[in-house]
Amino acid sequence: MAKKMVKLDLESFSCSICLDVLKEPVTIPCGHSYCMNCIKGYWNGKNKKGIHSCPQCMNTFTPRPILEKSTMLADLVEQLKKTGLQAAPADHCYAGAEDVACDFCSGRKLKAIKSCLFCLASYCEEHLQPHYDVAPFRKHKLVEPSKKLQENICSVHDEVMKMFCRTDQKSICYLCSVDEHKGHDTVSAAAERTERQRELEGSRQQIQQRIQDREKDVKLLQQEVEAINQSADKTVEHSQKIFTELIRLLQKRSSDVKQQIRSQQEAEVSRVKELQEKLEQEITELKRKDAELKQLSHTEDHSQFLHNYPSVSALSESTNSPSIHIRPLRYFEDVTAAVSELRDKLQDILREEWKNTSLTVTVVDVLLSEPEPEPKSRADFLKYSCEITLDPNTANTCLLLSEGNRKVTLMTQPQSYSDHPDRFRDRFQVLSRESLTGRCYWEVEMRGGGADVAVAYKNISRAGDEGGFGFNDKSWALDCYQNSCEFWFNNMKTSISGPQSSRVGVYLDHRAGVLSFYSVSETMTLLHRVQTTFTQPLYAGVYVYDTGDTAEFCEVN
Repeated sequence: MAKKMVKLDLESFSCSICLDVLKEPVTIPCGHSYCMNCIKGYWNGKNKKGIHSCPQCMNTFTPRPILEKSTMLADLVEQLKKTGLQAAPADHCYAGAEDVACDFCSGRKLKAIKSCLFCLASYCEEHLQPHYDVAPFRKHKLVEPSKKLQENICSVHDEVMKMFCRTDQKSICYLCSVDEHKGHDTVSAAAERTERQRELEGSRQQIQQRIQDREKDVKLLQQEVEAINQSADKTVEHSQKIFTELIRLLQKRSSDVKQQIRSQQEAEVSRVKELQEKLEQEITELKRKDAELKQLSHTEDHSQFLHNYPSVSALSESTNSPSIHIRPLRYFEDVTAAVSELRDKLQDILREEWKNTSLTVTVVDVLLSEPEPEPKSRADFLKYSCEITLDPNTANTCLLLSEGNRKVTLMTQPQSYSDHPDRFRDRFQVLSRESLTGRCYWEVEMRGGGADVAVAYKNISRAGDEGGFGFNDKSWALDCYQNSCEFWFNNMKTSISGPQSSRVGVYLDHRAGVLSFYSVSETMTLLHRVQTTFTQPLYAGVYVYDTGDTAEFCEVN
């Protein structure tokens, strides 16, 4: 009881400025006491014209009082500390509107630190102590402070609800279980809690697993963002460098043409001016001769005329030179035409290559959306049919293109193709003109021994066996030869069983990375399906095995 009284008198030994136990207590003239440093700081901050006031009663003092430590009060505070005086609870220890208050505190209530499900009451630290010290109380179930303890009381029987009705899915008291819930599937609340706890733990494990998966996904996406930014920055840098080189090359060629024109201009003008000077000299000589002849013609003395005539009438040899004839030249207009033709060719190349470059950029797609379902019937496939024509600039010289560049035949004699860097030199194969992105479908009809039906990137090698369809990581090929079927990629073979047909259907979903080959007859049968990631636009291609064999890209509708 004495201890409680000490605690109740605690405010008498607290500084009203810092709200803590007095330190170096001083008493000012009005009788109120403060910590030495607290009242000094207060007066230093509030000093107005030398007037000093008490923070509690507001009495003023002039001049400023001399502060002396109150020895008796300081000793009393020290003695009280030794006898068990505790600091007054800070404001944050008292229960606020949102807190659970101790049910046993009188006056201003402290925050509860635990609630008892048996007592249906909440306790602060002091009032909770019996639950730790008294044996019967130790069996009580303590939980985090709760304002909803009354919800555990049955509204009908005013008893604690320690049962659970699984039939009605609600908490009940024991009397409810033998009354209105009689015959229902009832268990103790603890047993139901145990069951639900297992379910909860299972749900938490699933959630935690999903969190881990999502965190991995987030990390992967962060890495993708860094990779995309690095790749884009590097590509922009390289592209700008390449375009700068192209511009520099064009500027150099422009300078070379200009220099050649000016050099030729200077040479031709020099030749013309040299001839012009000679002609002008001849004109001067002729005019002089004409003046002499005119003067001779006016000589009245016949003897003098005849005497002077032989020396004056003779013309120099140069006067007999033929007239100058200017050839109908266009001067440098032919150069302009040649440069214009070069410009047109560059524009055509840039137009075609720019389309491919633009498509290559748009192919970049890190996040793949859910792929659309693959078509099932031939009618569904034909919705994505595309017209394929073959590029003569890629055809091996032993391949003959016909039927609007849709049909290819292997010949014994080379064809008269011009040299081109895109031409396959060692393999009897050819690529399409069209680049393929998005969803596409086409069919190839084969006649003879067989052919490879393939797709490839444009930068596939044009020479050697490594440039063959399916013998590298830049092409995918279905090998149909002599009634057997194999799939090739990166020089790896996959044997295929299935109905053989002279017609093969190819379905491409570039964005989803799907490439499928079908045997087409009265029905469509899947021969092989590829799931990968395409990093560039693709081109359709065929390889023909034997002389006279043909492969034709069919018109389907």
